[in-house]
Amino acid sequence: MPLVLVVDDLELNVEVLESKLENAGFETIRALSGAQAVEAATQRSPDLILLDVMMPEMDGYEVCRRLRADPRTAGIPVILLSALSEPTDRLQGFEAGADAFVTKPVRDDALFARMRLLIGAKR
Repeated sequence: MPLVLVVDDLELNVEVLESKLENAGFETIRALSGAQAVEAATQRSPDLILLDVMMPEMDGYEVCRRLRADPRTAGIPVILLSALSEPTDRLQGFEAGADAFVTKPVRDDALFARMRLLIGAKR
């Protein structure tokens, strides 16, 4: 099963997404902050990272930049999830190194299809 790191500062959001992912055949690990996300990605090397943008202390853009700057995590696909929907928000995500930017609320089937494509491209 592909390993997915789910990152969001709201634990309920993580729990809901983990449940959906596990039902769709993914294994999950979680992080509730940007710093935890960087540490988990470095230690566990997930197949993909689902990363919330709006988090305190270190937002998803900064997490993405740090992941891309580290050779150990630079190749892990990152999908940014956000309620932000302006073109400038998307651009900022891609400039930070994200592979995809998905606006909440998320359509599960479309998200899972995108995830499988990115995981397949990585392998």
